[in-house]
Order: sequence, then C-alpha cells, then structure tokens
Amino acid sequence: MSEHQENSIYVAGEWRTAASGATREVLDPADATILAVVAEGGARDADAAIAAAHQAFGEGRGPWPSTPVAERAALLRRVADLLQRDREELGLLESLDAGKTLEEGRVDVDCVTDAFRYFADLVVSETGRVVDAGSPDVHSVVVHEPVGVCALITPWNYPLLQASWKIAPALAAGNTVVVKPSEITPLTTIALMRLLDEAGLPAGAANLVTGPGDPVGARMAEHPDVDLVSFTGGLASGTKVMRAAADSVKKVALELGGKNPNVVFADACTTAEGFDTAVDQALNAAFIHSGQVCSAGSRLIVEESLRERFVAELARRADRIRIGRGTDPGVECGPLVSAAQLARTEDFVASALAEGAVLRAGGGRPAEPHLQDGWFYRPTVLDRCHRGMRIVREEVFGPVLTVETFRTEDEAVALANDTEYGLAGGVWSADAGRARRVAARLRHGTVWINDFHPYLPQAEWGGFGKSGIGRELGPAGLAEYRESKHVYQNLAPRPVRWFKG
Repeated sequence: MSEHQENSIYVAGEWRTAASGATREVLDPADATILAVVAEGGARDADAAIAAAHQAFGEGRGPWPSTPVAERAALLRRVADLLQRDREELGLLESLDAGKTLEEGRVDVDCVTDAFRYFADLVVSETGRVVDAGSPDVHSVVVHEPVGVCALITPWNYPLLQASWKIAPALAAGNTVVVKPSEITPLTTIALMRLLDEAGLPAGAANLVTGPGDPVGARMAEHPDVDLVSFTGGLASGTKVMRAAADSVKKVALELGGKNPNVVFADACTTAEGFDTAVDQALNAAFIHSGQVCSAGSRLIVEESLRERFVAELARRADRIRIGRGTDPGVECGPLVSAAQLARTEDFVASALAEGAVLRAGGGRPAEPHLQDGWFYRPTVLDRCHRGMRIVREEVFGPVLTVETFRTEDEAVALANDTEYGLAGGVWSADAGRARRVAARLRHGTVWINDFHPYLPQAEWGGFGKSGIGRELGPAGLAEYRESKHVYQNLAPRPVRWFKG
C-alpha cells in the first residue's frame, strides 16, 4: 500500500478524508517505517457513518434489509470468492500490518473466507419456527429480523479475521454496519470494504471510520441511532463500551480476551511421540503471532512429576524459534505490533522476575543487528510461577509463557479456573475419561483436548467471566445480530366478552 491513502473513511458508498483533515501513519512493526497514511477520523466522521447506516436501514425497509435472504447469501459468497482471488495480496498486507508471518496471513484469509461462506449457508437455512398454540384457529410463528445499525469495533491483532467475524453475520442477518478497525492495523479492513463494494453491497449498508477508540469508538458506542455494538479488545476498553451503551439500552456483545490455561498431565507424555507433541503444542499455544492472541495458552500448568523434563525441552525449543520480519523465508515468529506493546511485555517480564519467577528462555530483545529497528521480543519461558504474580493474572499479549505445577486432578482444575477470565483452555492426557472429566469442569468458553488453538466457524466462540458477553461464530453468532419476533394470528376472531357492558 502506498503512503498516500488518506481517503480511507467509507461512508454511503464513497471514500473520503476525515472531516478534520487529520491523518495517521501506519507503521511497519518490523522496522518502524511507514506502511501507509490513513485518515484519522473523529466524532463527526462517526456521526456521518452512523447516519448513512441508519438511512440505509430505513426501519428495516432499506435496500439491504429488504433484500431476499438468498440474495444476501449470494453476495456473501461473492465476497468469499473475491477473498480467495486476492489471497496473496491480502495475506501479505496482513503480514506487513500486524507483523505476523506471511503464512499466518494467508491462513487468516482462508479462515475469513470460511466465515463468509458459513454465514451465507446458515442464514438461508434458518427460516424461523412454527409455534404450536394448541388451537387450529391460531397460526403462531417466530421470525427473525435484523437488529438495525450495528457498530463493529475490532482489535489490532487479527484485524481481517475479527472484522469478518462481525461483518459476515451482521450483513447475513440484514443489518447495516459501521466498522471501526484498530488505528494500529486498519489496512486489511480497508481492503475488505473495497471487496464488499465490488461484490455489490448497496451504498450505506457497510461504512468504515478509521481512527482511535476515543473519540470514534466511544461515539459509536453511545450514539442513540446505533442498535447494537460489538467490541473485541481489552477488558478496560470493553467496560467503557458497555457503560457508553447503557444509556440507550442497545444490544452489546463483548469479547475481552483471556488468561488461558494449558494443562498437561504426565500420562500424556509417557511415549516419545506424546512428549514431543505436547511440547510442540505448548510452543504453538504460547508463541503463535508472538503471543498476541486472545486465546494464547500463556499459562502452562504441568504435572509436578513432569515439570523439569518438560520445561527444559520447552525452553530449549523456545530459544531456537527463528524471529524476524514475517515475510522473510524461514521466520517463525514476527515482531510485536507496536512500541507500546513491546514496552508492556518488557514491564510484565521484569515484574515477574522481581516477584520470583525463574527465567528459562528469552527474556529480552534479540541481539541481531537487523532486528534492532523493529519491535521484536524473544519467546520467553518463566518457571516457578504462581497465582500471586501479576503476570499470571493479567493478559500480556506478548510471547511470554508462565509455568505452574500441580499434583492432583482437583488441583489442576482449581488452577485452570483460578482466573477472572474464561475464554479458552487446553487439557493434555492419554486417559480419555480424565480429559473429558477435566474439560467438563473448566469454566472456559472453548476447551481443547489434546490440541490447542483450532476453531470452527460453525462452533460458537466466546468466554465466561470477564472474557465477555455473547458469542461469535456458530448459530449463536448469527443470533447476536437478530431480533426474534412472535407473530400470533387468530384465524377465527370472535368477541371475548371479558367486559359485560
């Protein structure tokens, strides 16, 4: 993308600059050079986008909500085809903008494609239901209608994926939307809006405002003409969104991250293959996308008898992870997304060491000269951690893995559940009964058994506790963007005579 992309706000089918004329430089996290210049929107831009979406919705009679379901699904499928047509370009753009490896960027495009196709298929299969009213003279049905104007606020770590998890079901249901990507990584969301336009989405059905959470996101959350706000990001920002939405009593969906346990029982590692797999998956759980994943398995909870052997091998392999620019051949782990995120990671590690953690791998920036201008941090393993440490309680969003130990199954469950979050977790055991028993007791929205990180567009995603409210993906992910209406028709009306006069 060139450095001259100021027309990055999309309102009522037109690209424009910010009302204030302000711009923002989007930086390459691998060397801090300028990738692009985008519009820095404000409250006036948010108001204009919301007004366009409100007009396009037209109380449910606008061109998009009144489009037949089959035609809405067909447009989503066209978008999916366009995503695959531009797979290499979009994968590269995601890699450059977010710092992830090129292969991760490509995988993200494939996952986004799957989401658009899934919601296209789902929306045509859900036609409401007939309710048995107990009388042949009554026709009673429950139908689904779009909520209205949806404000979609997305995070910086998976910009294209998280935008699509919201945009696809919202449009499938017939809503109009205003999207605010993270100001740090807006480029692939801008590209996606161009694909929606190319696919034939009516003007005003999807709008985009680039800019910071305050004032853009804040205005979207509080605006009385917004009927639903869906936010993915940090806990502190999520609570602000919820407060802002309260006065207008709009629907709210929040995905606020996690502090996710990866529980490894010794019986999972009795064979060489089992040990190798569990160690490999613990690395994947913690260090994919430099740990900048809401479901990262950043808390390794390993059986005490296995701890030393497991952690030693884990640390050895962590030190061998090849870090660098995500587009370079052979690179396995890219930079952190920003200087602020690097500083945050460094602060967390320093606090952990001050509180008694033992450094087993990483623990600082790389020494290679060609990595000095970027926001790189070595994959880090911290042993001898406990629940009293800040780094065990709070989300780091960096390549840092903490190690805790247990002796009994009950202790493993207690440790895994000892968090204010509840997004995801993993259980490793060769005993299928034990694995299912532990999974059933974990208070997390997704639990993997002998695996970590895979998700399916047809399965709900979301968390317990402070990990948020509502679900994305699956049938519940579509239901978030719908209102249910009961239509009761009396086929043989007659006087009730309740009042005798």
